[in-house]
Amino acid sequence: MTLKKALVTGGSGDIGAAICHRLAQQNIHVIVHSNHHLDKAQTIVENIKQHGGSAEAIAFDVTDSDQTQQLLSELTASTPIQILINNAGIHHDAPLAGMSREQWSQVIDVSLNGFYNVTQPLLMPMIRTRWGRIINMSSVAGVMGNRGQVNYSAAKSALHGATKALAQELASRHITVNAIAPGIIQSSMTENSFDKDMIKKIVPMQRAGTVNEVAALAAFLCTEDAAYISGQIININGAMA
Repeated sequence: MTLKKALVTGGSGDIGAAICHRLAQQNIHVIVHSNHHLDKAQTIVENIKQHGGSAEAIAFDVTDSDQTQQLLSELTASTPIQILINNAGIHHDAPLAGMSREQWSQVIDVSLNGFYNVTQPLLMPMIRTRWGRIINMSSVAGVMGNRGQVNYSAAKSALHGATKALAQELASRHITVNAIAPGIIQSSMTENSFDKDMIKKIVPMQRAGTVNEVAALAAFLCTEDAAYISGQIININGAMA
């Protein structure tokens, strides 16, 4: 039996890695992507294989459209990628009054242009199979906004519009498109940003979420049980919004 193939961009990060492991447990071949941390991606692949799963690692810059197109063409030469998790993203936080053009452009480039560069080349091969799952990883910042993150909030909220529009384009082909908007999730990216007292003040559940909780939601959206869920921005934030 040929396994379905999933590409997880930013797969070497904490949330990305958790999603990779969950998809592998669902008998899916996982392509773990990284840009600067191929060694971490390869470690995740080895761990998946040790637990009986199927995976491979790949490195490319999602903002480099030519490189991305070439590598994705190679990856889909034999079998299409039917599951795509657009998880790659970066932070360059600053109040807008003091934000450089580079800080603005880099965040938009990875989260928004990266979404186009990765997703667009995969669509026709996916459409021909008449089945697919696309999940765009957003943030509570894209839903509610966040001080010091005008660039990040703009990029993620733009993904919400793209998610809804693409879902309509692909619905007749049995391809779902959704966005997941995590709140405060315990990870290496947030461990120095929020202390427990602050979390209790701003999160009604009075705790941070876990990467495994986010991964479980993403994995569910990739199943047949989620076939009628599309065009949605799904918050996972402990009742913040």
